[in-house]
Amino acid sequence: MLIKKSGEIPSSEITPKNVYLSRRRFLAGVAISGAAAATGITLRELSTPSASVLAENKIAGLKKSPFSTTETVTPYQDVSHYNNYYEFSTDKDGPAELAKNFRTRPWKVKIDGQVDKKQELDVDAIIKMAPPEERIYRHRCVEGWSIVVPWIGFSLSELIKRVNPTSKAKFVEFTTIYDPSQMPGQQRNVLEWPYVEGLRMDEAMHPLTLLCFGMYGQELPNQDGAPLRIVVPWKYGFKSAKAIVRIRFTEKQPMNTWNISAPNEYGFYSNVNPHVDHPRWSQAKERRLGEFFKRPTLMFNGYDQVASLYTGMDLKKYF
Repeated sequence: MLIKKSGEIPSSEITPKNVYLSRRRFLAGVAISGAAAATGITLRELSTPSASVLAENKIAGLKKSPFSTTETVTPYQDVSHYNNYYEFSTDKDGPAELAKNFRTRPWKVKIDGQVDKKQELDVDAIIKMAPPEERIYRHRCVEGWSIVVPWIGFSLSELIKRVNPTSKAKFVEFTTIYDPSQMPGQQRNVLEWPYVEGLRMDEAMHPLTLLCFGMYGQELPNQDGAPLRIVVPWKYGFKSAKAIVRIRFTEKQPMNTWNISAPNEYGFYSNVNPHVDHPRWSQAKERRLGEFFKRPTLMFNGYDQVASLYTGMDLKKYF
């Protein structure tokens, strides 16, 4: 058997193959059915947050967003137990267990760079900046699977406007927490730590870009990026940085982590584009988590509202 070093493991090889995914869904269904029969709990209660969980962690003042898709929401159990979160594990089912004791309070976020109001804010102060919205977004992973999630947060632009970026601010850089004692994946050289992502300023200011602190009516689970992450629904999932501790405004394009790791495979923009394949697989189709058959991938993940941001750009060159 060939054993690779952790730093040599590409994202695509970690993703389960088609047969494995369908088998996993079958086995998960059997397990859930057995649990339901043994306890008397309904299947729906096992696949979505229970009433008691929502009552305990419900986010107050939540309103529905006009940005939401009407597509069927992916079951909570899948979204909270099938995660790309290399800080904890390269296995999709690893983060849920490994992150359960991750400490999200106290938590500070440093805001600096090309802004007039440099500051360090408590995460709860950020959460209270604007009324929370529930936004049901499609979310596409570069390996070929997708989910539909009711995220909770508000437009990142609300925060950006309050710190008053200078005219030199062309990009926004997001740095995630570096804490190997809590994140065992950071003890391995899978990627360069801490994880860094970035957006062009107009992308960050677009109302679809979400500063996110909850999902499914409750606070974010640790394995889904608690306590604070961004969600950029027209880009591949790795662009949506989790567990953010620093937001820096820059003149130059940030060096994002996956672009450093494999620049020929992961570009800075990473817009969902069925016409630009990954060097090792097609991006023309995707499989919704929990479904067997594939569906066509939509340009910009179906969010045509952002197309004007890239007018005149060669999206095969700036992938």
